[in-house]
Amino acid sequence: MQKKLKFILAALLITITACITTPVSEKSALILIPFSQELSLGAQSYSEILSKEKVSQNTRLNKMIQRVGKRLAAVSDMPDLDWEFKLIESPQQNAFALPGGKVAFYTGILQICENEAGVATVMGHEIAHAIARHGAQRMTQQMLISRAMSFASLNYSNSQYKPLILGALGVGAKYGFQLPFSRGNESEADEIGIVYMARAGYDPNEAVNFWTRFQSSKGNQPPEFMSTHPSDETRIERLTKLLPNALKKYGATPVQHGIGEKVS
Repeated sequence: MQKKLKFILAALLITITACITTPVSEKSALILIPFSQELSLGAQSYSEILSKEKVSQNTRLNKMIQRVGKRLAAVSDMPDLDWEFKLIESPQQNAFALPGGKVAFYTGILQICENEAGVATVMGHEIAHAIARHGAQRMTQQMLISRAMSFASLNYSNSQYKPLILGALGVGAKYGFQLPFSRGNESEADEIGIVYMARAGYDPNEAVNFWTRFQSSKGNQPPEFMSTHPSDETRIERLTKLLPNALKKYGATPVQHGIGEKVS
């Protein structure tokens, strides 16, 4: 009985000390992954992904990605990370940000972005995932569920766990019982991202405009319960509710860029 009580107290202590408060949303999250290990996994994942992708040589678009990325990073809650921004030549309508500030943006989504504020919408959302440490949250959840992983075994060079790591960091597909958790991450990233784009001087109205365009480009979509992302309708509705607060922050920004330069 005494041993059981000690175990429960130790578990409670670990849970309390491992809880963090996410910037902007101010939600609590349980993370058992050391930050240094998280940064290492992000850097290794980024390096491997870039080795398999074609980095764009378009000078003007690269400058745009760098410009938007640096403005967002500067107003984020982790401005001192070793930020990197790469534009990948691919028809994929995608982007991601890994722990440590490792960001990739795909050319396939640029036409839907239309302008710098559209780019800031997508990139702000992805950067928010990294700042909120959603990858570490998902790895923590998987560790607690499976009981098969330890901090020592959570290594990118261990091929057994590589798919799990990539999935947790947002660069792998994941379906099943973790769907509501993933949708929660997506909604939180929207909330943080629209604040970051406003702080960076980009008109947050463009966040709603971007997702409206994105919705129109996709045609038929699976029901929300079958997707790790909120439906576009849900996302647009939520972002519209978040607009008043974001517009206040945008109005207080010393330098306003509006929608910025157009993509084409």
